[in-house]
Amino acid sequence: MDQKPGKYKVKNIKLAAEGKRLIEWAESRMPVMMALQEKYKKTKPFKGYKIAGCLHVTKETAVLIKALVAAGAEVSWSGCNPLSTNDAVAAALAAEGVSIFAWHGMNVKEFYWCIDQTLKFHPNLTLDDGADLIFTIHKDHPEFAEKFVIGGTEETTTGVHRLRAMAADGALKYPVIAVNDAETKWDF
Repeated sequence: MDQKPGKYKVKNIKLAAEGKRLIEWAESRMPVMMALQEKYKKTKPFKGYKIAGCLHVTKETAVLIKALVAAGAEVSWSGCNPLSTNDAVAAALAAEGVSIFAWHGMNVKEFYWCIDQTLKFHPNLTLDDGADLIFTIHKDHPEFAEKFVIGGTEETTTGVHRLRAMAADGALKYPVIAVNDAETKWDF
């Protein structure tokens, strides 16, 4: 395991070159994301924002992360599924300076440790798949929702149902967009 405390923890930083090739392949097949990255690297609309993500660490997610960084965001990331993390992609992101805490096959304790690491920089926005990041904020760091976080997204239907139940109970402390409700997601 390779680690730079407070910055990253990945399986093997020497996998970065392989990960970079995978990310470049994904970039060549994601023209909309690349156009957005090109457009917003000039204006930096996310400058000053801190985004914590808990999504699958794949080459496609890396394209999203790089676009957010190009748009000015400070990003910290963890994987939402211990079995979907691509160690080479995680290493490539770490080598590029992205704060990332993810490796294939982590256990439950390590999974939540990684989420806690992504929250140490007090994010303004959360991007989630499974709502574990959002639930960790509400359970372990409710002051973050009151002081720092202004909004987020949730990818899964299950996570959205849980968040809607929290909202109905008055327990959801910040607005969350249900990605599955976006018409464009269904179009693809």
